[in-house]
Amino acid sequence: VRLVESGGGLVQPGGSLRLSCAASGFTFSEAVMTWFRQTPGAGRELVASITSGGGRTDYADSVKGRFTISRENVKNTVYLQMNNLKPEDTAVYYCKALGQTYWGPGTQVTVSS
Repeated sequence: VRLVESGGGLVQPGGSLRLSCAASGFTFSEAVMTWFRQTPGAGRELVASITSGGGRTDYADSVKGRFTISRENVKNTVYLQMNNLKPEDTAVYYCKALGQTYWGPGTQVTVSS
């Protein structure tokens, strides 16, 4: 299993970023995919999830209305569109397939003026 996140960076408050996660080594089209984030000294927080076909998405209250999770099964890729970013969104963001234990290296998102 391999998960590679990308798209992070430094952005000003109110800005946007689009994260991508390229997956391989498992049947991506059958997996519920999730995005987590982690700040130093804290545990990983579930941010968003999407069902295998993309028909259902769920979000943490803290990001609802600002973040959108989506996927392209033909590309084995899951995305996280993040709008109206806030300083408290600063974290390392990870994708993960539900029910699996593998994590990618993550991508750093820093929201600061």
